[in-house]
Amino acid sequence: MNFSCLLLGFLTCTFCVTSLHAKAYSESPTFTIDRNYDTFVKDGQPFRYISGSIHYSRVPSMYWEDRLQKMYMAGLNAIQVYIPWNFHELSPGKYNFDGDADLVQFLNLAQKKGLLVVLRPGPYICAEWDLGGLPAWLLKNTSIALRSSDEAYLEAVDTWMGVLLPKIQPLLYQNGGPIITVQVENEYGSFPACDYTYLKHLYQLFREYLGPDVVLFSTDGAGTGYLKCGTLEGIYATVDFGPGTNVTKAFQAQRAYEPSGPLVNSEFYTGWLDHWGMKHQVTSITAITKTLDELLKIGANVNMYMFEGGTNFGFWNGANGGGDKFNPQPTSYDYNAPLSEAGDPTEKYYAIRDVISRHSSIPVGNDTGPSPKYGYGTIQMSPQTTFYDVLDTLSPYGPINTTYPITMEQMQQYSGFMLYQTAIPFNVTSPLFLSSTAIRDRAYIMINKVPQGILTRIDNHNMSINATTEGDILDIFVESQGHLNYGPDLADPKGIFGNVTLNGTVLTNWSIYSLDFDRVMPLLLKKRTKYPYINKQKVKDDAPFQVPSFYVGTLPDLAVINPPQDTFLRTTGWTKGQAYINGFNLGRYWPMKGPQVTLYVPASILHASPKINKLLLFELEGAPCSPEQLCTIEFIDRPIINGTVHQKDFIGGKWSNF
Repeated sequence: MNFSCLLLGFLTCTFCVTSLHAKAYSESPTFTIDRNYDTFVKDGQPFRYISGSIHYSRVPSMYWEDRLQKMYMAGLNAIQVYIPWNFHELSPGKYNFDGDADLVQFLNLAQKKGLLVVLRPGPYICAEWDLGGLPAWLLKNTSIALRSSDEAYLEAVDTWMGVLLPKIQPLLYQNGGPIITVQVENEYGSFPACDYTYLKHLYQLFREYLGPDVVLFSTDGAGTGYLKCGTLEGIYATVDFGPGTNVTKAFQAQRAYEPSGPLVNSEFYTGWLDHWGMKHQVTSITAITKTLDELLKIGANVNMYMFEGGTNFGFWNGANGGGDKFNPQPTSYDYNAPLSEAGDPTEKYYAIRDVISRHSSIPVGNDTGPSPKYGYGTIQMSPQTTFYDVLDTLSPYGPINTTYPITMEQMQQYSGFMLYQTAIPFNVTSPLFLSSTAIRDRAYIMINKVPQGILTRIDNHNMSINATTEGDILDIFVESQGHLNYGPDLADPKGIFGNVTLNGTVLTNWSIYSLDFDRVMPLLLKKRTKYPYINKQKVKDDAPFQVPSFYVGTLPDLAVINPPQDTFLRTTGWTKGQAYINGFNLGRYWPMKGPQVTLYVPASILHASPKINKLLLFELEGAPCSPEQLCTIEFIDRPIINGTVHQKDFIGGKWSNF
């Protein structure tokens, strides 16, 4: 070996090696690790990947090819891809690999664009995705130990991998596909279980389905404490770290477990994630380019996380926290990445491309630039109905009756909203005090359909309510704000998982309504029922909230701009809720909390003229309208994901700052 290539005595500069013995090009494709020269070897030649992360589940399939092309034109030769288990197996044994979930089509498109694939199939992925990609139906088993050798968990993993991995096997590089490496689990060293039996089980499972030749790898933080429980013999250990990190020290951690082989940063952070109620995260371009240049100079393999973040459409966002903290992520997963949420090249994109061009050839030609955007203007929103008036539609089979509350997962519902209902069991002779520490995650309290206040899992567990007689109906309308995606407390059931007390008396005899919003949105769009109470209400500073209600509007005739173009729904003035266009769940809005104000509307969900496009809002707390003022909302041609963060919220029957 040429010792002039050593960096600080232990980092080897792979690309100082001008020849890697005289290895003949193999008739069939090969991808291996050469520990003598500290490099990957592709078809007999030294190889270094420069990759970027993209999540097909966060990008409409109509745009997959566009995003992949832009990544290729930035100088990337690979992409890194997570596979969210819950995106494909929504309920046990019911699989979806079509449309926006057509994983094989996505991987084939990557290969078509000249991009190799670093695949991360889980089963756990984190990714700021609901429950880290694990299906929430696992939580129906209240004793299950996730990410461990627990028999019930492994049985579900084995079944899933028995479906997934046979789809992956033909797409491995040695079989003519784009996949060069496959990750086993994800950042397992950050999880306290440290269950080597579990890792060994996964290793054997992957080998059984994928064969002996594919390079399996692990990813952990750049510290030996993380690598201790995240690595296993036969799985190549890599690390992750962001800009500004001491690169030499970070790779020392990898070298402690992999004394030879390629240097790999599997997650070099180009930005960071957002949370509701916190400032939009921005990462310095200078810091990124400086550290990226340093990585490429020493010949390291690097994957930029994220290269495009995309969108948490529907209810797919995750949350961070555990214990006395809970921080759900917003709908946007822009991540301050080189490609924006809408796939547009940013200043960061061009700066990164410039760095790559100093170390590798860049494809000739121009990227396709930003996609066209259009502001469709202001539209009127008409109050349609409260959720009470369509309860039979939202819950067609009626309630389940239980003595004590049970969770969403036990009701076989895995996201969205659920209604818990019971009767006040005694005559009211004194002020009533409602209490529960078992709310997951936000609950709207009503007596005889009159709003009382809001309970939350962290900020408030108690409130006074106004009931008058025995038999008054107590409704607790619960919103799941996303399962935890990281940390030791992943088993995070939603709804109500414990007791609710009234003046110290445990309430029993519950009727629980499972509410299937996504399935019934097209039906609600056809209804013409109006509930006059909506129009008579006026949002006041001292009002807890309005009865959660539906509002409908029609976009202007898109003949003015045909075919439809991407746009952004500006939710300013509205409070909190869920937005649907043509039955497609755009995601959550919460401009009162921030920082996200607009929702990205991809053109793929809009109908071309002369078909009508309808917007439906499920507003949870208060619409910006009154008898004197019509409800409106606006479509604009740019995103606002860094709006002012508001800390005011109505909890426990009063306005609070937190």
